[in-house]
Amino acid sequence: MQFRDLGKQYQTLKADIDQAMLSVASEAHYIMGPQVKELERELAEYVGVKHCITCANGTDALTLALKAWGIGPGDAVFVPDFTFFSSAEVVALEGATPVFVDVDADTFNINAASLEKAIKETLAEGSLTPKVVVTVDLYGLPANYPAVKEVAKQYGLLILEDGAQGFGGSINGQKACSFGDISTTSFFPAKPLGCYGDGGAVFTDNDEWAALLESYRVHGKGTDKYDNVRIGMNSRLDTLQAAILQVKLHAFDDEVERVNQVADTYTRLLAGHVKTPVIPKGFRSSWAQYTIQLPTEAARNGLQAALKAAGIPSMVYYPKTMHEQTAFQNADVKRPASRQGYDQYVATRLCRTVLSLPMHPYLETSDIEAICATLIANI
Repeated sequence: MQFRDLGKQYQTLKADIDQAMLSVASEAHYIMGPQVKELERELAEYVGVKHCITCANGTDALTLALKAWGIGPGDAVFVPDFTFFSSAEVVALEGATPVFVDVDADTFNINAASLEKAIKETLAEGSLTPKVVVTVDLYGLPANYPAVKEVAKQYGLLILEDGAQGFGGSINGQKACSFGDISTTSFFPAKPLGCYGDGGAVFTDNDEWAALLESYRVHGKGTDKYDNVRIGMNSRLDTLQAAILQVKLHAFDDEVERVNQVADTYTRLLAGHVKTPVIPKGFRSSWAQYTIQLPTEAARNGLQAALKAAGIPSMVYYPKTMHEQTAFQNADVKRPASRQGYDQYVATRLCRTVLSLPMHPYLETSDIEAICATLIANI
């Protein structure tokens, strides 16, 4: 059994993907070939924004956004404490200060009340200027943008949507990667829309920022590629990956529908046995992960061992909060100052109790039933 069966996806789309790869090879436009711009147009249309700028990976996408805004030393950037490392890593790399914020116990996403509290504490301290909130659409579910936008507007913060896991999700029909002032995603193979290597994209409706993003991704170029007007990066999406993503994008809505059916089956079978993911009314997840919560760390670890013994893969996303990461122990970061132990601080508790189960569009009902039966027997 595969945790995320990319092989089965390839077999399903094989004819079109093979043709797309062969076309790139025969045309020999390996870097910034026509498929890249075609994909950017299609992605922008799919998300519902004016501009899409592809790049080398999801981490670079976040970096490009911060560079376009000129974020740097003295700036406070608010980041959920329960997320993948890159959400905060990029902030530190630009010389700004990550300020870690607690998350919601049901959705795993940034908590708007905790965000406002962190902003007020930062303003009261007076050493940093609040600039950006990095929202993370964790496990495929968009963050609570109605609440976050209200806070961001009140305090004049820009919203950087980290949609690395959320591409394909939506709120009341509005697609993920359209909620931020700038939004980003990742095309890492295991993401909802993944390529066959690394890749990423940045989305915005702002013409000025889009022009800056175009420049920064190719060494800070001006009107001519040998006229470099700013210090930039080398972060382009390969033509081969763009061609593969075009094929996958055309099949993507069907896959999102399939993973929602898989999630519904999991939730139905596990109801009353374990805490299952919560999808608020009007929200739709693209289910990068299906993540349950156990009552204790010991229960989580015991269940994971039992699943492994039965040949069922599972993963812990994530075992350590951002503020506990080794790299941040002596770095310029703001840790949660007012938490009162593990049970009261949601992010730390989640790190001890979450477990993600196999999840992909091609997971058979019989496999889901076997996973759930094993799980129920071992909790």
